[in-house]
Amino acid sequence: MGRYDVVIIGGGIIGAACAAELAGRGRRVALVERGRVASGTSAHCEGNLLVSDKGPGAELELSKLANAAWSSLAGTFRDELGHDFPDIEFEAKGGLVVATTDGGAAALLDFASTQRDAQVSAEPVTHAEARELEPWITERMTAAVWYPGDSQVQPTIANEALVALARARGASILEHHDVVGAIRESGRIVGVRTSAGDVRGAEIVVAAGPWSGEVSATLGVPLPVRPRRGVVLVTAKMPQRVFHKVYDADYVGAVGSGDAGLMTSSVVESTPGGTVLIGSSREQVGFDDAFRANVLGQLAVKAISIFPFLAQTAVIRSYSGFRPFMPDHLPLIGQDVRLPGLWHATGHEGAGIGLSLPTASLIGDLMDGRSTQIDAALFSPTRATLASELGAVA
Repeated sequence: MGRYDVVIIGGGIIGAACAAELAGRGRRVALVERGRVASGTSAHCEGNLLVSDKGPGAELELSKLANAAWSSLAGTFRDELGHDFPDIEFEAKGGLVVATTDGGAAALLDFASTQRDAQVSAEPVTHAEARELEPWITERMTAAVWYPGDSQVQPTIANEALVALARARGASILEHHDVVGAIRESGRIVGVRTSAGDVRGAEIVVAAGPWSGEVSATLGVPLPVRPRRGVVLVTAKMPQRVFHKVYDADYVGAVGSGDAGLMTSSVVESTPGGTVLIGSSREQVGFDDAFRANVLGQLAVKAISIFPFLAQTAVIRSYSGFRPFMPDHLPLIGQDVRLPGLWHATGHEGAGIGLSLPTASLIGDLMDGRSTQIDAALFSPTRATLASELGAVA
C-alpha cells in the first residue's frame, strides 16, 4: 500500500477529527478502521459537549476550547462539503444541574463555586428560575445551577462530517483494515500491518477509543485504557417538554469515579427529532454488551425523579456503548517516548465527542512543533499519574 505522513488508527470521532485536522495542515493521511467509520463509541452516545461536569483542572481547560471549536465547525463545514450534507445539529442549549437532597444541594453549590474560580459560568438559580428554564421539572429541587456553556451535537453525523472533511482534504479512508501488528525499523514504528495489507507512515496515531488498549498492546506498547460501558434510553416522540441538558448532581461524582461497579445518575435531554434521551450509566464489564434490565430500571427511576411526567412516557429502545476509561481520568494526548513515531489520542471516556476538536488541534500543534493552546504536558503519556501504569516496549 501507499506511504503516508500519518496513519491514524480508529475511525471514531477522535480519529476522524485528527485526520481532518492533519490533512488540513497538508499532511498525507490514512485513516485506518477495522470496520466502518462512525460505528463504535461515537455512534452509541448522546453527543454531549459539557463543561458542567468537570472540576478545575486539565480536562476542564480542554473543554473550554471545545464549544468555540464546535460552533465554528457548525458554521463552516458545509463550505467544503456542500450544503446538502446533513446538519451536525450543534445546539448551544445550556445545561441545568439539579439536586433533590440537602446534602446534594451543598455539594452542587460548592462544586459550582470551584468552577466559577476557573472562569466557568455556573449560575445558581432559584426554584422559580429553574422552573422558567424547565417548566416540567420536579418540585423536589433543593438547588439548581445553570450552565450556559453546555452544548450538544448529533454524534454520528458529526463523526461522518469529520471523515468527509478528511477525505475532501486528501486523506485516504481505509475501512475493514484490522491492525494486527507494527512495522518497525531501527527502533521506530514506521507503519502498521493490517488484515488488508501493510500501511506505512512516518507517524502513527492510536485513536481507537476503548479499543486503544488492545491496539497498543498489538503494537507492543501497552496502555491502561479500559472499556467502561454506558446505556441510554430513548423515548417515543412527544411535544417538547425538556428544553436544555438536565441532570442530577450525582452525575459529576459518577464521571469522576474509578469504581468498576454499576453507577447510574439522571441525564435527560430532548433531540430535534422529538425523542428524549435518558442516561447515564457507567460500569466496567469488559466488552460484555449483554442486556441488563436492572440498568435500564435504575435509569428510568432516576429520570422520573427529575421529570415526573416521564412515568407516563413510552421507551421505544435502548442502546449501549463502551467509553475509553483511563485510571487517572484524563485523556492521553501526545507522543509515546517508549516507541518513536507513535502517538496517542484516546482515553476521553464520555467526553470524547466534545473534546475531539481541541484534541486534534493539540496533536496537530505538537506534530508541527508549534506552541499549543493548552499545556500539552497535562495530557502527555509521560505524566506522573501514569508512571506506574505504562509498561515497557515489547
